[in-house]
Amino acid sequence: MVLLFSLSPMSLVRAMPGSCAQGLIWGIMALGVYITFRLLDFADLTVDGSLATGGAVAVMLIRAGVSPVFALIVAFAAGMLAGFVTGILHTALGIPGILASILTQISLYSINLNIMGKSNQAINVDQYRLVVSLRYISGDGKMRFLFYSGLILGILVLIGILYVYFGTEQGQAIRATGCNQSMAKAQGINTNFHTVLALMISNGLVGLCGGLYAQYQGAADVNMGRGAIVIGLAAVIIGEVLFGKLCVGRRFTFAYTLAAVVAGAVIYYIVMAFVLWLKMPSDDMKLFSAIVVACFLSIPYLKDKYGKKGVA
Repeated sequence: MVLLFSLSPMSLVRAMPGSCAQGLIWGIMALGVYITFRLLDFADLTVDGSLATGGAVAVMLIRAGVSPVFALIVAFAAGMLAGFVTGILHTALGIPGILASILTQISLYSINLNIMGKSNQAINVDQYRLVVSLRYISGDGKMRFLFYSGLILGILVLIGILYVYFGTEQGQAIRATGCNQSMAKAQGINTNFHTVLALMISNGLVGLCGGLYAQYQGAADVNMGRGAIVIGLAAVIIGEVLFGKLCVGRRFTFAYTLAAVVAGAVIYYIVMAFVLWLKMPSDDMKLFSAIVVACFLSIPYLKDKYGKKGVA
């Protein structure tokens, strides 16, 4: 009771803008996880390394005088390169997907250290015109509105691009590869090529997220991607469980699903803010994240299992 009375509702309200902003940024990473986890059916753990790579590349380019916008493009390309390595290890060398991604993730730790020269590098929003920054949220109402409207518009454009791309012949080939690789081969689809391509697109989005997040927090750290795959999975599962049944019509189902994944990331960070507001130990956040993912992963199975029994 003492704990409950000591909680301030206003502190939770003040935490919401930052939580929503982080959710939107990490939602881009969740889109990448969705491509490998759902479309390609590939357990890709490269994410934890490629996110930090995107952040490291973006920060070092900005410190060198490069435009923050162009730095994001290069961060996207760096993420694609990481995905390419994982794809080649898997398709050309026959290494199982999960092991190939772990090997890439481990190697990226050293690569990120070499990119930055040390474990972390900082950038100041007062010195550089960053695309996103925590300072923009704490500013006046106009600055906050521009921040959110620009970020949401950018995500909507990105979702639109993915929607159009995965409706093309090449995008459909990627989806066919993930759905049934044997059947895709029988239809003349080069499954190895499309596996590598999907991994590149996925990790490119993760690298873009890393570049944005590094600008948002004003620094890149070699450990900034640790646990990213858990957050990505949480966003995907939360989006599917909470919004999956609300979609009506088939024409824009895929675009709706992508938007639901981003919304899942926002909800995840709102839940994390609520947990911190309850004064739960911050050291247990990774444990709580794993529990949240496990709970949402089990909901469809339990619903299907016990729902059928109820009908019977």
